Amino acid sequence: MKGKVVFVTGASAGIGAATAMEFARHGAKLVLCARRLDRLQAMEAGLRDAGAADIFNMNLDVRDREAVQAALSNLPEGWRSIDVLVNNAGLSRGLTKFYLDDIENWEEMIDTNVKGLLYVTRAIVPGMVERNHGHVINLGSIAGYMAYANGGVYCASKAAERVITDGLRIDVNGTAVRVTSIDPGMVETDFSKVRFRGDEERAAKTYENVDPLQPEDVADAIVWAATRPLHVCVQTVLLTPVAQANAFVLTRRG
Repeated sequence: MKGKVVFVTGASAGIGAATAMEFARHGAKLVLCARRLDRLQAMEAGLRDAGAADIFNMNLDVRDREAVQAALSNLPEGWRSIDVLVNNAGLSRGLTKFYLDDIENWEEMIDTNVKGLLYVTRAIVPGMVERNHGHVINLGSIAGYMAYANGGVYCASKAAERVITDGLRIDVNGTAVRVTSIDPGMVETDFSKVRFRGDEERAAKTYENVDPLQPEDVADAIVWAATRPLHVCVQTVLLTPVAQANAFVLTRRG
């Protein structure tokens, strides 16, 4: 990965930040975007110390199609030929019965998890196909394999990610472009705090009496997939903590 250009969306925290750090350790050039530019800027010194060849930060909301197109069309020279795209930006909002949920929650999840992924991918993949080189790595979820109570729309958004990823892999078949979905189970990030709109007490209960995955575990899987020999395409990685058997079955201590 030394000197390769890696673009990570939602890179200011959690899995995105851990992924940026892991690619930095491999000497990559990092294009990082998030809605919180200050968080990206605060990360920069640590990433350079870890070995990043260079860093280009962008304040970008992937839900804004015109902003995505403008930002990615106007990358500076030396940053345009993206070797690895990590579509990490995503979120969940609420944990409520479908028929009682706030429709704004649905809009935000679908706009970010599905449409945002599509906008960024549409802007980047034509260049990969033209160069006959590149790797798209999308962040899915165990939630994309089966629905769970009170999370139907989030699960649907991650099921969409999984099918979109499969479809893209078919569409680029015949080129050297690789397409991967990394699908984690429970990961200890700000995910639950975002889901519950800052309710830290409720968010903390998600991880009580269990050893969840850490962002670094998922980042390790992402970079592992990206560093396989170029004739190898890791199509899907489903990873969970040992305590989690599937989206429903989780054993807590005590």
